[in-house]
Amino acid sequence: MQVSVETTEGLERRLSVEVPAERIDSEVQQRLKKMAGSVRLDGFRPGKVPMKVVQNRFGEQIRHEVIGEVLQSSFYEAISQEKLRPAGRPEIEPTSMEPGKSLAYTAVFEVYPELTLAGMDQIKVERPVTGIEAADVDRMIETLRKQRTTWEAVERPAQDGDQLVMDFEGTIDGEGFQGNKAEGARLVLGSGRFIPGFEEGMLGAAAGEERTLDLQFPEDYPAQEVAGKPVRFKVRLTAVEEPKLPEVDAEFARSFGVADGDLDSLREQVRENMQRELDQTIKNTVKNQVMDGLIEANPIEIPKALITEEISRLQEQARMQFGGGADMKLPDEMFTDQAERRIKLGLILAEIIQANQMKVDPERLRSTIENIAAAYEDPEQVVKWYYSRKDQMSELESVVLEDQVVDWILGQAQVTEKETPFNELMKVGEGA
Repeated sequence: MQVSVETTEGLERRLSVEVPAERIDSEVQQRLKKMAGSVRLDGFRPGKVPMKVVQNRFGEQIRHEVIGEVLQSSFYEAISQEKLRPAGRPEIEPTSMEPGKSLAYTAVFEVYPELTLAGMDQIKVERPVTGIEAADVDRMIETLRKQRTTWEAVERPAQDGDQLVMDFEGTIDGEGFQGNKAEGARLVLGSGRFIPGFEEGMLGAAAGEERTLDLQFPEDYPAQEVAGKPVRFKVRLTAVEEPKLPEVDAEFARSFGVADGDLDSLREQVRENMQRELDQTIKNTVKNQVMDGLIEANPIEIPKALITEEISRLQEQARMQFGGGADMKLPDEMFTDQAERRIKLGLILAEIIQANQMKVDPERLRSTIENIAAAYEDPEQVVKWYYSRKDQMSELESVVLEDQVVDWILGQAQVTEKETPFNELMKVGEGA
């Protein structure tokens, strides 16, 4: 078998392969002989069909099957011989398939890039350092109170922070449009849920009052058919409700699983949860910097075929997340940057793992599962569940191995620490 390789552009390769006619003809004859011993044809006893008849009847079909199989097998022999690592499916084009002549074809494909890792000491990481103060716990409990907000009708004009219950209808040039009206709609003033001017236009309104608001949809409004157009809303306010936050008392504590209603126990539970979230946030912050540093220190060209495949995966994930079917069109450009980042990191991390012969640490895997389980009512059951699910364990093993790579890099990288307030790091508090 003759093989030659040509670099066409970047990572693209053109492989030319010529398979001797004898290999094809020999396999075809073997299959025809085997068939002759069992084939049934009218006018002949089983196993007594002349070879010439079998060849005339089935020769072309058998040759077609053999060529298909030889194309596939010889391609893998050729890339093994030339030490090539194809990325994506090859485009194979036969150039000679005539009986009695060599089978010749070209295969065009991209290859994985050759990777020479840069020194990990080039990577700079700033690790946030923070603690949880009593004021941070106070803010978190206040956030929990807001999550348990109830609403109580009031007989006064609406003000910022109130919830309105209303019926409305919008028209553009006197005509309705999709989603232009609703009954019993609820809106918290100051939430920014409606288009600019709507909430401001309802300030000071009282239950039973009707108002007409002449507004305009933003130019970047998601529904393109109304974006930038003037709209008139007729609104009838049926109720004004003010927020009522629960008292931080024993009943409040019990609602969060503190059986005896002790507020100190509630604060300790809240602090423990905050600490878990803090540890995870610091870990993610450091990990993202490591990944950014890896990409910056190791610029690589990536195969277009892999980008296309990854974009397709991301599009499918988005459709599942938003409940869209196969007909939900999502432009490739939405996912290109994310796809390229994933592929680059995948290639770099795989090279590090292979070069250092890294394997998943069983103790670290167990610890990771136990940390996840700690947030549940029956942690031991959660641990057992993970160990009984191969698919879940496989995902966690990948995560743990990636974390081991990050720690290995941090052992060589330029790591500094920065004091950061908990509130700033976690982005909680006002507006949370």
